[in-house]
Amino acid sequence: MNLAVTQLDNAGCAANFNDVAQYFNSKLKDAVVQLRKDLTFAAITYVDIYTVKYTLIRFEHPFVVCCGYDGKYNYSGLADCGTTINVNGTKVVVGSCEKPSTRVNWDGIHYTEAANKWVYDQIVDGKFSDPPTPLRMACHK
Repeated sequence: MNLAVTQLDNAGCAANFNDVAQYFNSKLKDAVVQLRKDLTFAAITYVDIYTVKYTLIRFEHPFVVCCGYDGKYNYSGLADCGTTINVNGTKVVVGSCEKPSTRVNWDGIHYTEAANKWVYDQIVDGKFSDPPTPLRMACHK
């Protein structure tokens, strides 16, 4: 997909998709409020993962795939991580970047271990939760 510069927000993210995600999350939060009313004995916690993940752009090369091949973002739908491809008559194994601990995206689809840990570290104490509940207490009322 080729996005025009006008479709990117200040962080370089696809504004249209983020608008849809934020709209979805607002409706999800409304549904959670209703579920709490309907299921008074249930412990339901909403975690704002969108806000947490949006701040991942602080990582080094946030849009560049760690294990990929080719293009501006080191990503090609034709060259998956670990596969062997032919480049100008030479077989090349699509491998990992040198410092995966500094990257967000592993293969164009999955986060790196470092990014997943960073997300966990942000949400574990409950500051992005409604109600603001640490994860270890999320199943308690």
